Amino acid sequence: MQALKVIGLLLEYPDEQVWKCRAELIALVAQDAPELMPFTTDYLAGALLDRQAEWCEVFERGRATSLLLFEHVHAESRDRGQAMVDLLTQYEQAGLQLDCRELPDYLPLYLEYLSTRIDAEARQGLLDVAPILALLGARLMQREAPWAALFDTLLRLAGSSPRSDNVTQQVAKETRDDTPKALDAVWEEEQVKFIEDSGASCSSSPLQQHQRRFSQSPAPQYLDLSAGGPK
Repeated sequence: MQALKVIGLLLEYPDEQVWKCRAELIALVAQDAPELMPFTTDYLAGALLDRQAEWCEVFERGRATSLLLFEHVHAESRDRGQAMVDLLTQYEQAGLQLDCRELPDYLPLYLEYLSTRIDAEARQGLLDVAPILALLGARLMQREAPWAALFDTLLRLAGSSPRSDNVTQQVAKETRDDTPKALDAVWEEEQVKFIEDSGASCSSSPLQQHQRRFSQSPAPQYLDLSAGGPK
């Protein structure tokens, strides 16, 4: 499914290369995911710096809209590490080699991996994370973020019964973790942690950095994929 790689590109942090090749990307969307043409043309018509600021505002303020899939399932439990290893093994078996910039559960990376599989495997891969996609889509709809359209398309491609519309009431009851008050609480806790840990060695792994960054933010609703939905 070439559409998955295209959607992954549109979910990535906006970079100059994408803006330089916007005509080619629009052509790919027209061919593989025409329902995303309104989003794509509007998105790529904006100034790169503006889109970068908007992306950070949506995906890096709190963890409720994190593009790290396992954040919404395992949070900071030990199971997350093993899930990372298992997913990395899948990538390696498919001939994909990761650099150190992104964690294996980064959604655009996962979509690129699925785009290399046959259609049946790609759909099953989407179905495996469909509850997460529905939840993220609903949160983006709540925040009026245009990327919500991408999640609707992913769920359609998966043939998934869970849809973003199904969890909007659940999302409405959540405590937002991207408010100034919530972010200030994280910042204050980080200052305390820094003082406490200043004499000790610290890990610089991306996973541990991410966990430290969000360790005290209001916890969003997590998912139990084995049960097929939110718990």
